[in-house]
Formats: sequence, structure tokens, C-alpha cells
Amino acid sequence: MQTNTAEERLNIMGLALPPAPDPVGVYKPFLIEGNYLYLSGHGPVLPDRSLITGRIGLDLDIEQGKLAARQVGLTMLSTIVRHLGSLDRIKRVIKVLGMVNCTSDFERHPYVINGCSELFAEIWGKDSGVGVRSAVGFGSLPGNIPVEIEAMFLLHD
Repeated sequence: MQTNTAEERLNIMGLALPPAPDPVGVYKPFLIEGNYLYLSGHGPVLPDRSLITGRIGLDLDIEQGKLAARQVGLTMLSTIVRHLGSLDRIKRVIKVLGMVNCTSDFERHPYVINGCSELFAEIWGKDSGVGVRSAVGFGSLPGNIPVEIEAMFLLHD
């Protein structure tokens, strides 16, 4: 039985969070309504604030795409910590929507988005860290990022 908190798991895994991104348009990156936290679409921010770029199936292979999705997950964790102060405020992942910038013949969108979903499962556990999910392909994404992910979480009372 896992007894570590989400924050402890993050530390045990030795993961460093990138800087939380600021909005680059007219939207809120983070919104709480009732006991729900909504995160707008996030991209793969690196520690130096640059973004991973490229289209999967053309510039990046599937494993690089999965790593980019994991980086998006880390970026989302950073936003949560910035606005909530701790990952331990999250009770469970409700929904993840993963958008993959890929060539028209690419068909393994769910595999790519597993990069984020597996991270959330490691942080919050397999029961609380895995919610419902959609993974879809797009012909382009802002700034030519390979993956954009948005999510909804349930907060502890």
C-alpha cells in the first residue's frame, strides 16, 4: 500500500518541475469552480522556459512524442503547485484531453498521451491518478508544439 503523498512521490522520483507558464492569450490557465480544478491546455515547457517543438511522425518519433507529453504533465504539475501550493490538494484526476500534433497517417495518439497519464498515475496513484481521457490528432498546434493537454481534477474538501 502506497502511503507517500503526491509531493513526496515527486521528490522520490527526483523530478524537477519546469517554470509554470503564463498565459499567452486571453484565457485563465487555472480555474477553480466548487471542488473542481480546470487547467487550460498546456504545452511541453522546458526548464529554460523554451518549448519542445515538432510534429510527431515528421520531426519527432513516437517515443519523443511520449516524452513531450510527460513534459506537458510536469508543466501542469508546476501550474498546480504555483496556484495551489501543493500537489496534495488534488484528490483525483477526473479527465485528461490530449491533443497530438502529428502527420495525417499517425494513429497512436493514446500511446503518446500515456506519457502524461503515466506520470499522473505515478504522482497520485493508479486509482486517483487515472481518470477518463481522450487522445486525438491535429494537423497543427500553437507554436508547432507536439502535444497540448488540458485536464480537470477533483480537489480535497
